[in-house]
Order: sequence, then C-alpha cells, then structure tokens
Amino acid sequence: MSYVDGCVIAVPTANRSKFEQHAKTTAAIFKENGALSIVECWGEDVPDGKVTSFPQAVKLKPDETVVFAWIVWPDKATREAGMQKMMADPRMQSDANPMPFDGQRMIFGGFDIFLQA
Repeated sequence: MSYVDGCVIAVPTANRSKFEQHAKTTAAIFKENGALSIVECWGEDVPDGKVTSFPQAVKLKPDETVVFAWIVWPDKATREAGMQKMMADPRMQSDANPMPFDGQRMIFGGFDIFLQA
C-alpha cells in the first residue's frame, strides 16, 4: 500500500494567494521526487471543538484559515528518498520559496495506509 504525509496548517487568510503559489511550487517538486499526488484543502467548515479540533490544534488566530493537506507516495522508501531530495533542493529554501504561514504551528506526520475503499 501507499504511504501518506498529512498536515494541518494555520494560514493567514490574507495570504491565500501566496499560499496557493507556494503550494503549486512545492507540489511540482514533490511530484518530481516521487509523490503520486498532492491535495491542499482551504478550510471552509472547520468548527471549534470543546475538547479538541483543527483550530485548537494549530492555535488558529481570528485572521487565519485552517489548511488540511496530504501527499500520497508509492511507499515509505520513496517518501524517505523524496523528502531528502526536497530538503536539498534550492527551490525549497526559504529565500526562494518562503512559507506564507507559521511553520512552528504546522502539525504533520507520516502514515501507512491500511484501508482504501
């Protein structure tokens, strides 16, 4: 089965265009390095929770929107090699492709798919 990297990000709402450009640039680089697909979702119906929620998890501020995204890789080995290449790619350096959000509040992780229906 495939391997998935997922993340939840708080993006300043005013930076949506900058974020979309950043996402397009990084998606192309992910694909060059073995990713099968990249999905970026701009929050539309993301309620606050009482115990936990996406907004609470990223410490969402009133002028921000939650982004939910994932990358599908053929397998973990391809992901490991692809991520190593990504980090060395000059197009991924902060001066060439700055993150239009606070990366310290990004939640991310890698997951083995055990069911795909």
